[in-house]
Amino acid sequence: MRRRVVLAVLAVVVLAVLVQLGRILLMGGVFRGIDPHFAGQCRLVPGPVGAEDLTIHPRTGVAYLSASDRRAELAGAPRPGAIWAYDLEDPNAAPVNLTPDADASFQPHGVSLWVDDAGPDVLFVVNHPPVAGGDPRHTIEIFDVGARRLVHRATLTHPLLVMPNDLVAVARNRFYVTNTHRNPPGMLQSLETYLQLAGAEVLFYGPEGFRVAIDDVVLPNGINVSADGRTLYLASVTPRELVVYDRDPATETLARRATVDLGTGPDNIEVAADGALWIGAHPKLLRLQSHMEDATTLAPSQVVRVRPAGADAWDVDEVYLNDGTELAGASVAAVRGNRLLIGQIFGEGILDCEMAAAD
Repeated sequence: MRRRVVLAVLAVVVLAVLVQLGRILLMGGVFRGIDPHFAGQCRLVPGPVGAEDLTIHPRTGVAYLSASDRRAELAGAPRPGAIWAYDLEDPNAAPVNLTPDADASFQPHGVSLWVDDAGPDVLFVVNHPPVAGGDPRHTIEIFDVGARRLVHRATLTHPLLVMPNDLVAVARNRFYVTNTHRNPPGMLQSLETYLQLAGAEVLFYGPEGFRVAIDDVVLPNGINVSADGRTLYLASVTPRELVVYDRDPATETLARRATVDLGTGPDNIEVAADGALWIGAHPKLLRLQSHMEDATTLAPSQVVRVRPAGADAWDVDEVYLNDGTELAGASVAAVRGNRLLIGQIFGEGILDCEMAAAD
């Protein structure tokens, strides 16, 4: 009798392990085929290394790129990161470094631009300054945007900033920021990732400082809001979902409205002038891990567009898919008219694409 109980327990354990392994392989895109396509033409614009996030000024057409050489940092030899400007209105434009005096303590990640009629525009930047002998002391850097220059205004930090990734400004001094994990780098963080455990948070910063706005999330990454500020969008990577919240701008309260299955690992979210969401995505997440460790192992790049299609319905279109030869590990996509910019996590340059009129 006892032996049968032990065997039954072992069978349940083995089954649970196999089920979880299947979930990891499915989440990682192991069974996903890559058939490259894009209705348009792209060219690689050299310069920024690791332009993981970018956003386009809705009036001027200037794109602000957040770039950091992550492989150099992982190798223990961090190089200065930078915020670059790229003018889509200039046919001869080349990226311009707006932070040329930055040192290796500037390792920018997610960015958000607040456009303000009452004063200078404001750029919010997630930063991971290296700390000798330990994990980074994550910060939020705030810049006033001037003519072809950034003026540093403030540095914010807090113990709640465990693994900040992306942020979205909702006023000159208010923003939401995602923590991809509840735990710092290490075994517990790896368990969070591969077991798809909930527990990560989205923070809100306002006049009273940082507080938790959303808790118990699975790997929240990109974040953005609608033009009227009444809808908040959150990318949940390993569940491969977009989570939509109703937001009350007066009280900063959030209510979960919908979950959209994307079928891919979403990264950063940009909102176009017509309200459509453009998301850089990773159809093969496990390949992305290999690409981080070895630049010659290419990770596919994907761009999806998400549009509301009535009550609780959403259209998800795959606009761009590449096996990584054109650009590997795409993390962000933003549009202006028929122009599409695509950034990447590790490699040099961004893709500047012109979409066919139908898109």
